Amino acid sequence: MTKANLRIAENRAFLHFRNEVIPALIGSGGISLDKREGDHATPVGELPLRRILYRADRTERPVSGAGLPIEPIAPSDGWCDDADASDYNRPVTLPHPASCEKMWREDHAYDLCIVMGWNDLKPESGRGSAIFLHLPTVTGFTEGCIALQERDLRRLLAQGLTSIIVEAP
Repeated sequence: MTKANLRIAENRAFLHFRNEVIPALIGSGGISLDKREGDHATPVGELPLRRILYRADRTERPVSGAGLPIEPIAPSDGWCDDADASDYNRPVTLPHPASCEKMWREDHAYDLCIVMGWNDLKPESGRGSAIFLHLPTVTGFTEGCIALQERDLRRLLAQGLTSIIVEAP
């Protein structure tokens, strides 16, 4: 298990991995001990990396030193964020009758996107969905995910990163 710790210092997020301190982006709602759907907060706790998704039309296949499953994203891929839907916090095929996030985005945030374990083994309605480790957005915040520059994210994946521990401020 190769873990990194996400800490807040001077109102900025940093990922501590081995002897490195790497700038990160988190949700505009900060860090939360009580994650709720739509609060734009990054949840406190250990977030295991489940699988790696990538846009094969835009970027090279990543390498996982931890042996995580790696899959290309398709235009029909979505992630259900409707707390009342039976598919809540699950990957779905678009179009889908419930509210879903499109994985095939116009921006580059999900060109490399790692599904993280949050409220996913037995999803509890409203506890938060679609917590990913992905590339930065133009806003400088995420909707509750963690974002790293592509070169840093690729390096950590290649070095076997298996989870991120988000520490309470």
